[in-house]
Parts: sequence; C-alpha cells; structure tokens
Amino acid sequence: MTFDRLAARARALPPIVADLLVVAVVGVFTTADAAVNEPGYRQADALTWALLVVSLAALACRRRWPVPVVCVTGAACAGWALHGHIGELLNLPVIVALYTVAVLGDRRRTLWTGVIAATVSGAVALKVGRDVVNPQGLPVLEMVWPLVPLLLGEVVRTRRELLAEYAARAARAEEDREREAARRVRQERARVAREIHDILAHTVSAMTVQAGVALDALDTAPEVSRQAMTQVRASGKEAVRDLRATLSVLRAAESTAPAPRLDQLDELVAGVEAGGVRVSLRRDTGDAALPAVVEATAYRIVQEALTNVVKHSAARHAAVSVTRDATRLTVEVVDDGPPVRPPATSSAAPPGDRGFGLIGMRERAVAVGGGVRYGPVPGGGFRVRAELPTEGAPS
Repeated sequence: MTFDRLAARARALPPIVADLLVVAVVGVFTTADAAVNEPGYRQADALTWALLVVSLAALACRRRWPVPVVCVTGAACAGWALHGHIGELLNLPVIVALYTVAVLGDRRRTLWTGVIAATVSGAVALKVGRDVVNPQGLPVLEMVWPLVPLLLGEVVRTRRELLAEYAARAARAEEDREREAARRVRQERARVAREIHDILAHTVSAMTVQAGVALDALDTAPEVSRQAMTQVRASGKEAVRDLRATLSVLRAAESTAPAPRLDQLDELVAGVEAGGVRVSLRRDTGDAALPAVVEATAYRIVQEALTNVVKHSAARHAAVSVTRDATRLTVEVVDDGPPVRPPATSSAAPPGDRGFGLIGMRERAVAVGGGVRYGPVPGGGFRVRAELPTEGAPS
C-alpha cells in the first residue's frame, strides 16, 4: 500500500518535474560510481565526465524521444567500458532509458530494442575482454542485463493497459445500465399511460352517455334517470379503484391489483349496454387456462374497442367475439355504425382527434407477439380484429 501511494504521488507530479527528479537520483549514484574506479584502471577524466553529462542530459528527454535516449545513454555506457572505466552503476542511465522505451512503447518495439541492446552489450563485452577485476565483462551477463529493465517496463505497461481496459469496461457497463434503466422507465411510462387511457376513456365515455340518458329522462322517466345515475356512480367508483391500483406504480410500489380476465367481459358489456348500445358477446376459450398477459391484453382490446363504439360512432349494436384455437386467441369487435366515419386504417396511425386508443391496441398486441387489424366494414360499421398467440407468450 505504501508503494502504491508513493507511485500515485509520483504520477501526480508534472512530467517535467518527475523527469528532473529521475535525472537527479540517477546522477547522484552514477556520479559517485564514476568518480572512483578500481585501482590499476583508468580513473575519471574529462571523457568520463563528458559522457556522464551527455547521459544525464539525454535522460531528461526520455519521455519525448525514448529510442534516441537509449542510443545516447547506451553509447555513453559502452564508451565508459571501452575507455577502461569499470563501475557497477555506470549503466544506470541506460537502464532507466530502456525501461522508458518499454513502458511507453509497444511489445514489438520492446522486442527489437532488447535484441539490439543485448547484441551491442555482448559485442562490447567481447571487445573489452576479461581483463577486469569482476565478472562484469562476461558476454553472457552483459547480454542479459539490458533485458531486465525492458521486461520490467513491459510488465508495468501491460498492467496499465489492463487497468485502463477494466476501467473502460466498467464505464461501458455503467452506460449500458443507465440506458437499460432509461429504456425500462420509458416502457413503464408507456404501459402506465395505456392503462390510464383504457380506464379513463372507457369509464368516462360510459359515464357521459349514462349521464345524458339520465338528463333526458329526468322529467319524463325518473326511474330510468335514477338507474342511469346509479350506473354513473358505480362506474365512477370502478374508475377510481382502477386508477388507484395503476398509479401506485408511480409511487415506487408495484401494483398488486389483479390483471383483468376474460370472465369480466360480462361486467364490461353490462356497463356499455347501460349507455344505450346493445352488445352481443360470444366467448369460446375452451377449458385450458390462458396466459394471464394474453387474457389482460384481450380484455383491454375489447374495452378500448367498445369505448370507441360509444365515443366515435352512432352504432346501436356491437358484436364481441373471443374465440380460441390451437395456437391463438382471436378477438373481434364489430359495430353497425353508419358508413360516414372519421378515417382510420390499419396502415396508418389514427388521426389525432381520435386519441391513442388504436395505437394502444396495436402496442398491447405486439407486446405479446400478436397483431391488430382494424378498419371500416363495407356497408357501414367498423371492425377491430386482434390475433394473440397462446403459446410462447411473454410473462
């Protein structure tokens, strides 16, 4: 941990300051070694100090020109050996330069630098011979030592690349999570909007029709007016209950209200008939249970289609058919309204003044893998037909 903190502080320094500190540290050790040579060998002279100055000056530019700096410091180190100056730390400048080449380069450059540095170092050792007081001049050892700083630099660079890749992956994963969360929010908003539209459009339309019946019969048929207002009150209570269950989703609490089922179509039809539209219901779904999401989708499609009958047509009768075969559930709602109707086709989005009911039907059907077709019936009326798969439907 202490080393990591020191390394972090060193990396936080400005590059020029870090380079000057490296030059100062290398200069202290190299100067001390160059000042004193083994007895009986050439002592420090003007050439020794000139090579030292050139090495340290080149080392200050190691980040900008790493390969030329290796050449300069390597030539200075070879010059000391060929000049007869023996020292353990005279190769420190070229060691730092070799490390820089590896840590700031790539594997190919490191490989070529290692081959050339090892070859040159071995050649210098053969030239100098073994006329020294330590085994420094052995060719094998002289060929190996340049590879050590290169290997260390390669390890450090690889570790940095891995850390950078991990950080990039984490950033991409976070972006993916944010996009997924935003997508889920959009889907949930669209679902809540469809639920609210289905509840309000159907119930409010039925309440409007029933209130009109009550108003017309208020003076002439008080009993009919009373029944209509009773139905208005019941519809209002149902709408409030459904809205409360739906809006609970927006309060960070998942709705616990049960999804509508096809056995509730009788109540739906009764509410529409109270508004003055006769509805015939045919339901043949067999004995096997349907997926809950398919039942809820079919119910909402019938609800929206009947709402459109009440709101947008002068129909007096509507036929609802819900049938099932081996692989799908077919829902069809047909009314007998007049042929002059606001335009709506299955190949285009419904006009703005018709709201989002048909769009909602299509989205619900597509969500479970099915589809919806709708359009006017020749001779008058309007048909909505949905086909929903009963096998492999999403949960």
